[in-house]
Amino acid sequence: MTDDIQERAGVPVLVLDPAGPVIATEQDALDLIGSAFLGAQVVAVPASRLDARFFSLGTRFAGEIMQKFVNYRLRLAIVGDISAYLAESSALRALVHESNQGGHVWFVPDLDTLDERLREAA
Repeated sequence: MTDDIQERAGVPVLVLDPAGPVIATEQDALDLIGSAFLGAQVVAVPASRLDARFFSLGTRFAGEIMQKFVNYRLRLAIVGDISAYLAESSALRALVHESNQGGHVWFVPDLDTLDERLREAA
């Protein structure tokens, strides 16, 4: 599978290949945003594609990445099992909870759940 813009629940979503390169810098995030401008409204990033620093809030990497998406008015969905990270950090659990209450950044276990969220947000 390659990174691909797919229509999911009536919304164009850039779905990233789980086997693609790790997103480890702000520039990597900006490159994704640039790719999304080819027609996507949401970028679905497999959790496995994110550098582990993303889940360690003290690094501020997650905040920097999430803010880029908000600034460019693109929704970001982190897709996959992050339970190991959640078990280690109450701050991350709080961030995930807060994010999932809003409309810009979602943490979802799979693409089917993302589809449900997109239908609810419509």
